[in-house]
Amino acid sequence: MKKALKVDHAAHLAGFGRLATVAVVGVADVAEALHRRIAFPSGSLGTSSAPCIAPLVYSSIRGIAGLVERGFAALPARLPVNEQRLSPEHQALLATVNGVVGDYLVRTNNPLAIPMSVRRSGRAVEVERYALKAAIPKLSGKVLLLVHGLCLNYLQWKWNGRDLGATLARKLGYSRLYLHYNTGLHVSENGQSLAALLERLIEQWPVPVEELAIVSHSMGGLVARSAYYYGTAAGHRWPAQLRRLLFLGTPHHGAPLERLGNWVDAALEISPYSAPFSRLGKIRSAGITDMRYGNLLEDDWKGRDRFASNEDLRTPVSLPNGVQCYAIAAARQKATARPGLGLLGDGFVPVDSAFGRHRRPALDLNFPESHQWIGYEMSHYDLLSHPAVCDRVTRWFAEPC
Repeated sequence: MKKALKVDHAAHLAGFGRLATVAVVGVADVAEALHRRIAFPSGSLGTSSAPCIAPLVYSSIRGIAGLVERGFAALPARLPVNEQRLSPEHQALLATVNGVVGDYLVRTNNPLAIPMSVRRSGRAVEVERYALKAAIPKLSGKVLLLVHGLCLNYLQWKWNGRDLGATLARKLGYSRLYLHYNTGLHVSENGQSLAALLERLIEQWPVPVEELAIVSHSMGGLVARSAYYYGTAAGHRWPAQLRRLLFLGTPHHGAPLERLGNWVDAALEISPYSAPFSRLGKIRSAGITDMRYGNLLEDDWKGRDRFASNEDLRTPVSLPNGVQCYAIAAARQKATARPGLGLLGDGFVPVDSAFGRHRRPALDLNFPESHQWIGYEMSHYDLLSHPAVCDRVTRWFAEPC
């Protein structure tokens, strides 16, 4: 029998309670809209003098849910979070919730929202010279940051008992840190925050920095590219220290599942009877909708309806100049004699998207052939620490820049 997940931290229990009450209100809104459409298809409430009970019922549901939500909202300020008490299962649940509705959590000041930080040995590390020195034994000038993907967290770099970051540290002498962040925010918001964090990290690193390397998985690669763009624009020093940038299953040109979800939303709105259900699809976060085409910049979404069925309007952003960039894609099928042809990818990210290929030359990322590799018979999550992936990355990173 599966063990039920226990959420025993009071602040997070309050946060989940607030989300639950909002969900009740959302379902009530959909139900009322559908009820009105079926009962009054013309849009008019009719000429009947009989009292309309339904609006009163829905209004009462919303009112009660609002009172409960306000009660939960009063709790977290007095209940600081001790992350050392959170189980890996609890943290995985938090990461998933942040991926799905993380932007809403931030807007509503919900304690479930994950702030950006760097982690080591399961603990948050203050980006300050003495704290870094205390947290990282055998500290070197080779800095490695691992950036997780959508709905994941820093703990999930240890996949199937293996850890790519630990492998690179052991074999090549990197001092590693893991980024932890709210994947439901816009990629550009996380990119700007990461750019500022990296600038402080390089400034506070206890020994002279020889090399900065970033290993990213899925959405993490978009965040890393966005950070480089904003860091360069701001005149930061860290982009000049960046030597290697690895992308593991990054949807550089988007993920088909999000495009399909957007199409379903648009299809539901065609009929007045199905239109209320389109609201359910619009709870997904800004981070998820950025995955439709691979948005990196604020200009890619600002002033636009992110749920509209629109075309790809991204500003082209090339790979960082002077940085060794590598791309690994996963493919569910077995190896083929014609690699890259007809490969659907790992179920989430097509091979062409992972390799940055695009029919528009301005958007094509042009990874060198020697810096591309396909992991056959692998899933999207196998890329985190599959032995073959670890071996390929180690060989790449061992080469001189």
